[in-house]
Amino acid sequence: MSRIKELYDKEIAPALMKKYSYKSVMQIPKLDKIVINVGCGDAKDNNKVISSVCDELAAITGQKAVPCTARKSVANFKIREGMAIGAKVTLRGEKMYEFVDRLFNVALPRVRDFRGINPNAFDGRGNYALGIKEQLIFPEIDYDKVEKIRGMDIIFVTTAENDEQAKELLTLMGAPFSR
Repeated sequence: MSRIKELYDKEIAPALMKKYSYKSVMQIPKLDKIVINVGCGDAKDNNKVISSVCDELAAITGQKAVPCTARKSVANFKIREGMAIGAKVTLRGEKMYEFVDRLFNVALPRVRDFRGINPNAFDGRGNYALGIKEQLIFPEIDYDKVEKIRGMDIIFVTTAENDEQAKELLTLMGAPFSR
């Protein structure tokens, strides 16, 4: 069992139950899933880009990545409907908690000039979106094998009803929010 999952069961859930005085255990906010998305516009010229992005995502998350295709044709971007233009991974369960642990304790501290993550990136429904500028902060990525530095979006989907509860949940899990 992951360290964060144990921490959630023993400390975080009872603390949230006490703070917000929930009547049922099912009302306590928890992490539902994490979606990691990498968009690569240069994939329209080179098909190998998508496979390398999928391989990097698989190395980071420990789960196979799925290529994402364009829904519409856009002439200005030279994209046709059905073209692969990105990749994503949805993490749930044990892998999700392991990823959270590695992200907060290993990867984010490796970011240059890191002062914490933006506390205002909640969507109003208790979900948090985090943008990362380069995939090299993850120790699983070998610097020599990277063709191009790419960013990624990491979305934390919670069962919280509002942003305040979601922020409290992520803070107790160890999210390094800036002051």
